[in-house]
Amino acid sequence: MRWRRGPVPPSSSEGLAIPEERLAIGEPIPLGEIEAAQERLQGIAIRSPLVRLNADSGPVEIYLKLENLQPIGAFKIRGAGNAMSVASPEALQAGVWTASAGNMAQGVAWNARRLGVPCSVVVPDHAPAAKVDALERLGAHIIKVTFEEWWQIIVTHEHPGQVGVFVHPVSDRAVMAGNGTIGLELVEDLADLDAVVVPYGGGGLSSGIASAIRVLKPDVPVYAAEVATAAPLAAAFEKGEPTDVEYVPSFVDGIGSTRVLDDMWPLVSDLLAGSLVASLEEVTTAVRLLAVRNRVVAEGAGATSVAVAMRGLAGPGKVVCIVSGGNIDAAKLADILSDGR
Repeated sequence: MRWRRGPVPPSSSEGLAIPEERLAIGEPIPLGEIEAAQERLQGIAIRSPLVRLNADSGPVEIYLKLENLQPIGAFKIRGAGNAMSVASPEALQAGVWTASAGNMAQGVAWNARRLGVPCSVVVPDHAPAAKVDALERLGAHIIKVTFEEWWQIIVTHEHPGQVGVFVHPVSDRAVMAGNGTIGLELVEDLADLDAVVVPYGGGGLSSGIASAIRVLKPDVPVYAAEVATAAPLAAAFEKGEPTDVEYVPSFVDGIGSTRVLDDMWPLVSDLLAGSLVASLEEVTTAVRLLAVRNRVVAEGAGATSVAVAMRGLAGPGKVVCIVSGGNIDAAKLADILSDGR
């Protein structure tokens, strides 16, 4: 399924008060902010490889941006690292906290350990064991809540009892600037790319990358990739504004929600060319394909971009798929590789 962007009316924020200082999120991240983030991330995030997918995909040449090889196994180290680098040392002394199903939590916890500051993480109760175990290894204080409670934190940026610097996994300009460094690397490593496909969780990754691509390669579309069990962006593009959708938990835990964040909609609707939606079975097949053909371990979210590109939904030519992370439970990966469902 493919939804393309058309005329976009103003976002509806009925029932959701958005502080004035957060409205600036609606503007693309300037290239200068992304380049400054690239300097700050030296020695924190690696320059991830860009490799060709070793599989026949017809007229599409699929390239893999392997963010699963970051120290925490996901791209989130970039956004978390930049956000904490721009925070004042005085503010950081009180600690840091975030709300995340796993990968941003690891990014914040890894950087907190690097800086020697306390870290708390609020996770939804369906967070996979592999990601929770990683948080414990990193020394984070873990707080489990229901998905509904967790989603409220994503919307309101608040949770009772939490102190210190809050690093939002999505709606944070410094986080998006850090994520945008991936866009700089793509253009440097594959100047004649034709399209970019980015797994869509809340829009922070796709918006950061698209902000850089729009300046450096304005004719190159950046698409979101979603899974059919939780595809709020596709629904928003279809309706022209954020709308509630059903969320069905699955092993594709790193992306998907019940609704596009209202404060992110103006940005993603402007920057992204559309939402490309894969079935759960197609994502499963992509996880297996990456492991067998390229020896790449991808979590469900990270493989979703490959799933839609393999169907040709992003068009022909050189299509870059962001493999956003590789933090999948070993038992689940073994089940997929043995042709399980």
